[in-house]
Amino acid sequence: MRIAIMQPYFLPYLGYFQLISAVDRFVVYDTIQFTKKGWINRNQLLRDGTAVMFTLPVRKGSDYLNVVDRHLADDFDPGTLLNQIAAAYRKAPQFAGTMPLIETILQYQSSNLFDFLLHSLHQCCNHLKIATPLLLSSKVEDGPPRLQGQSRVIDICKRLDGTVYINPPGGRALYAADDFAAQGLGLQFIRPRLRSYPQFGADFVPSLSILDVMMFNAPDQINSTLLRDFDLAD
Repeated sequence: MRIAIMQPYFLPYLGYFQLISAVDRFVVYDTIQFTKKGWINRNQLLRDGTAVMFTLPVRKGSDYLNVVDRHLADDFDPGTLLNQIAAAYRKAPQFAGTMPLIETILQYQSSNLFDFLLHSLHQCCNHLKIATPLLLSSKVEDGPPRLQGQSRVIDICKRLDGTVYINPPGGRALYAADDFAAQGLGLQFIRPRLRSYPQFGADFVPSLSILDVMMFNAPDQINSTLLRDFDLAD
Protein backbone atom coordinates (compact mmCIF):
# COMPACT_ATOMS: atom_id res chain seq x y z
CA MET A 1 0.00 0.00 0.00
CA ARG A 2 1.68 3.19 -1.21
CA ILE A 3 0.87 6.31 0.81
CA ALA A 4 1.49 10.02 0.24
CA ILE A 5 0.63 12.84 2.65
CA MET A 6 0.55 16.49 1.61
CA GLN A 7 -0.85 19.90 2.46
CA PRO A 8 -3.74 21.04 0.28
CA TYR A 9 -2.88 23.55 -2.44
CA PHE A 10 -5.01 25.60 -4.80
CA LEU A 11 -4.82 24.16 -8.32
CA PRO A 12 -1.26 22.90 -7.70
CA TYR A 13 1.29 22.07 -10.35
CA LEU A 14 1.40 18.83 -12.34
CA GLY A 15 3.86 17.14 -9.96
CA TYR A 16 1.27 17.20 -7.16
CA PHE A 17 -1.15 15.23 -9.31
CA GLN A 18 1.60 12.87 -10.42
CA LEU A 19 2.12 12.09 -6.74
CA ILE A 20 -1.61 11.45 -6.23
CA SER A 21 -1.65 9.10 -9.21
CA ALA A 22 1.48 7.27 -8.00
CA VAL A 23 -0.02 6.10 -4.68
CA ASP A 24 -2.90 3.95 -3.42
CA ARG A 25 -4.02 6.43 -0.73
CA PHE A 26 -3.40 10.17 -0.68
CA VAL A 27 -3.84 11.89 2.69
CA VAL A 28 -4.53 15.62 2.75
CA TYR A 29 -3.53 17.49 5.90
CA ASP A 30 -6.45 19.48 7.27
CA THR A 31 -5.02 19.78 10.78
CA ILE A 32 -1.85 21.57 9.79
CA GLN A 33 -0.99 25.22 10.26
CA PHE A 34 -1.87 27.57 7.42
CA THR A 35 1.28 29.13 5.97
CA LYS A 36 0.99 32.73 4.88
CA LYS A 37 2.75 33.61 1.63
CA GLY A 38 2.97 29.91 0.79
CA TRP A 39 1.24 28.02 -2.00
CA ILE A 40 -1.82 26.80 -0.11
CA ASN A 41 -4.07 29.54 -1.48
CA ARG A 42 -2.26 30.74 -4.58
CA ASN A 43 -0.52 29.61 -7.74
CA GLN A 44 0.66 30.83 -11.15
CA LEU A 45 -0.96 31.01 -14.56
CA LEU A 46 0.38 32.04 -17.96
CA ARG A 47 -0.42 35.52 -19.24
CA ASP A 48 1.28 37.04 -22.28
CA GLY A 49 4.12 34.53 -22.01
CA THR A 50 4.82 35.28 -18.34
CA ALA A 51 4.03 33.50 -15.09
CA VAL A 52 1.49 35.57 -13.13
CA MET A 53 0.28 34.91 -9.57
CA PHE A 54 -3.40 34.32 -8.80
CA THR A 55 -4.72 34.08 -5.25
CA LEU A 56 -7.65 33.00 -3.13
CA PRO A 57 -7.98 35.83 -0.58
CA VAL A 58 -8.18 34.54 3.00
CA ARG A 59 -9.96 36.14 5.93
CA LYS A 60 -7.60 37.54 8.56
CA GLY A 61 -6.99 35.28 11.54
CA SER A 62 -4.42 34.00 14.01
CA ASP A 63 -1.15 32.79 12.51
CA TYR A 64 -1.60 29.59 14.51
CA LEU A 65 -4.89 28.48 12.96
CA ASN A 66 -4.96 25.25 11.00
CA VAL A 67 -6.02 25.22 7.36
CA VAL A 68 -9.38 23.73 8.33
CA ASP A 69 -10.03 26.76 10.58
CA ARG A 70 -9.36 29.38 7.92
CA HIS A 71 -11.98 30.96 5.67
CA LEU A 72 -12.08 32.76 2.35
CA ALA A 73 -12.24 36.53 2.60
CA ASP A 74 -15.75 37.98 2.75
CA ASP A 75 -15.05 40.05 -0.36
CA PHE A 76 -13.82 37.10 -2.47
CA ASP A 77 -15.38 37.45 -5.91
CA PRO A 78 -15.14 34.28 -8.01
CA GLY A 79 -16.21 36.22 -11.09
CA THR A 80 -13.12 38.44 -10.98
CA LEU A 81 -10.78 35.45 -10.89
CA LEU A 82 -12.77 33.65 -13.59
CA ASN A 83 -12.44 36.70 -15.82
CA GLN A 84 -8.68 36.79 -15.19
CA ILE A 85 -8.34 33.13 -16.15
CA ALA A 86 -10.59 33.48 -19.20
CA ALA A 87 -8.62 36.46 -20.46
CA ALA A 88 -5.36 34.54 -20.13
CA TYR A 89 -6.51 31.31 -21.78
CA ARG A 90 -9.40 32.11 -24.10
CA LYS A 91 -7.34 31.09 -27.15
CA ALA A 92 -5.94 27.90 -25.57
CA PRO A 93 -6.93 24.68 -27.40
CA GLN A 94 -8.66 23.11 -24.36
CA PHE A 95 -10.33 26.28 -23.09
CA ALA A 96 -13.88 25.12 -23.90
CA GLY A 97 -13.41 21.83 -22.07
CA THR A 98 -11.52 23.24 -19.08
CA MET A 99 -13.31 26.47 -18.27
CA PRO A 100 -16.53 24.78 -17.03
CA LEU A 101 -14.38 22.81 -14.57
CA ILE A 102 -12.76 26.02 -13.29
CA GLU A 103 -16.20 27.62 -12.94
CA THR A 104 -17.39 24.63 -10.88
CA ILE A 105 -14.34 24.97 -8.64
CA LEU A 106 -14.47 28.73 -8.09
CA GLN A 107 -18.24 28.92 -7.64
CA TYR A 108 -18.28 26.22 -4.97
CA GLN A 109 -20.51 27.35 -2.14
CA SER A 110 -18.25 27.07 0.89
CA SER A 111 -16.27 29.78 2.63
CA ASN A 112 -14.14 27.26 4.53
CA LEU A 113 -10.69 27.29 2.95
CA PHE A 114 -9.98 23.59 3.43
CA ASP A 115 -13.38 22.52 2.07
CA PHE A 116 -12.84 24.78 -0.92
CA LEU A 117 -9.37 23.37 -1.62
CA LEU A 118 -10.41 19.74 -1.12
CA HIS A 119 -13.34 20.20 -3.48
CA SER A 120 -11.00 21.64 -6.10
CA LEU A 121 -8.65 18.64 -5.77
CA HIS A 122 -11.54 16.21 -6.16
CA GLN A 123 -12.79 18.06 -9.23
CA CYS A 124 -9.36 18.08 -10.88
CA CYS A 125 -8.81 14.39 -10.12
CA ASN A 126 -12.19 13.54 -11.65
CA HIS A 127 -11.36 15.60 -14.73
CA LEU A 128 -7.99 13.85 -15.11
CA LYS A 129 -9.43 10.39 -14.33
CA ILE A 130 -7.29 9.88 -11.23
CA ALA A 131 -9.03 7.31 -9.04
CA THR A 132 -6.79 7.51 -5.95
CA PRO A 133 -8.89 8.10 -2.78
CA LEU A 134 -8.25 11.41 -1.02
CA LEU A 135 -8.36 11.01 2.77
CA LEU A 136 -8.38 13.63 5.54
CA SER A 137 -5.60 13.49 8.11
CA SER A 138 -8.04 14.22 10.96
CA LYS A 139 -10.14 11.20 9.98
CA VAL A 140 -7.14 8.90 9.73
CA GLU A 141 -5.74 10.13 13.05
CA ASP A 142 -9.14 10.14 14.81
CA GLY A 143 -8.81 13.75 15.90
CA PRO A 144 -6.10 16.38 16.48
CA PRO A 145 -2.56 15.16 15.79
CA ARG A 146 -0.54 13.93 18.75
CA LEU A 147 2.71 13.64 16.79
CA GLN A 148 4.74 15.94 14.57
CA GLY A 149 7.05 15.68 11.58
CA GLN A 150 8.40 12.28 10.59
CA SER A 151 6.73 10.54 13.55
CA ARG A 152 3.35 11.80 12.42
CA VAL A 153 3.93 10.59 8.87
CA ILE A 154 4.96 7.12 10.05
CA ASP A 155 1.93 6.93 12.35
CA ILE A 156 -0.48 7.81 9.51
CA CYS A 157 1.13 5.25 7.21
CA LYS A 158 0.80 2.52 9.84
CA ARG A 159 -2.85 3.42 10.51
CA LEU A 160 -3.53 2.85 6.81
CA ASP A 161 -1.51 -0.39 6.67
CA GLY A 162 0.92 1.34 4.36
CA THR A 163 4.05 -0.38 3.10
CA VAL A 164 5.75 2.51 1.26
CA TYR A 165 5.66 6.27 1.86
CA ILE A 166 6.25 8.41 -1.23
CA ASN A 167 7.20 12.09 -0.96
CA PRO A 168 8.46 14.89 -3.24
CA PRO A 169 12.25 15.34 -3.49
CA GLY A 170 12.29 18.02 -0.79
CA GLY A 171 11.46 15.31 1.73
CA ARG A 172 15.00 13.94 1.55
CA ALA A 173 15.98 16.59 4.09
CA LEU A 174 13.10 15.63 6.40
CA TYR A 175 12.86 11.84 6.41
CA ALA A 176 15.33 9.05 7.16
CA ALA A 177 14.96 5.69 5.39
CA ASP A 178 16.34 3.81 8.42
CA ASP A 179 13.60 5.21 10.66
CA PHE A 180 10.91 4.13 8.21
CA ALA A 181 12.52 0.70 7.78
CA ALA A 182 12.52 0.22 11.55
CA GLN A 183 8.73 0.54 11.37
CA GLY A 184 8.41 -1.85 8.43
CA LEU A 185 7.96 0.93 5.88
CA GLY A 186 9.76 1.75 2.65
CA LEU A 187 10.60 5.34 1.73
CA GLN A 188 10.67 6.62 -1.84
CA PHE A 189 10.80 9.99 -3.54
CA ILE A 190 9.03 11.00 -6.71
CA ARG A 191 11.00 12.90 -9.34
CA PRO A 192 8.66 14.63 -11.80
CA ARG A 193 10.16 15.09 -15.25
CA LEU A 194 7.73 17.88 -16.20
CA ARG A 195 8.53 17.94 -19.90
CA SER A 196 7.44 20.89 -22.00
CA TYR A 197 4.18 20.97 -23.93
CA PRO A 198 2.96 23.50 -26.51
CA GLN A 199 1.62 26.67 -24.95
CA PHE A 200 1.05 29.72 -27.17
CA GLY A 201 4.06 29.17 -29.43
CA ALA A 202 6.51 31.15 -27.28
CA ASP A 203 9.19 29.82 -24.93
CA PHE A 204 7.78 27.21 -22.56
CA VAL A 205 7.06 28.43 -19.02
CA PRO A 206 7.34 25.46 -16.60
CA SER A 207 5.85 24.56 -13.22
CA LEU A 208 2.63 26.56 -13.54
CA SER A 209 -0.70 25.54 -12.02
CA ILE A 210 -2.42 22.40 -13.28
CA LEU A 211 -4.77 24.96 -14.79
CA ASP A 212 -2.18 25.66 -17.46
CA VAL A 213 -1.64 21.96 -18.19
CA MET A 214 -5.37 21.41 -18.63
CA MET A 215 -5.79 24.41 -20.91
CA PHE A 216 -3.24 23.03 -23.39
CA ASN A 217 -3.67 19.25 -23.06
CA ALA A 218 -6.75 17.03 -23.33
CA PRO A 219 -7.60 14.99 -20.19
CA ASP A 220 -6.79 11.66 -21.89
CA GLN A 221 -3.40 12.99 -22.99
CA ILE A 222 -2.62 14.21 -19.48
CA ASN A 223 -3.70 10.91 -17.95
CA SER A 224 -1.84 8.66 -20.36
CA THR A 225 1.35 10.66 -20.73
CA LEU A 226 2.01 13.68 -18.50
CA LEU A 227 0.75 12.12 -15.26
CA ARG A 228 3.06 9.16 -15.79
CA ASP A 229 6.13 11.20 -16.61
CA PHE A 230 8.04 10.69 -13.36
CA ASP A 231 10.57 8.42 -11.68
CA LEU A 232 10.58 6.89 -8.19
CA ALA A 233 13.85 6.62 -6.28
CA ASP A 234 14.93 5.42 -2.84
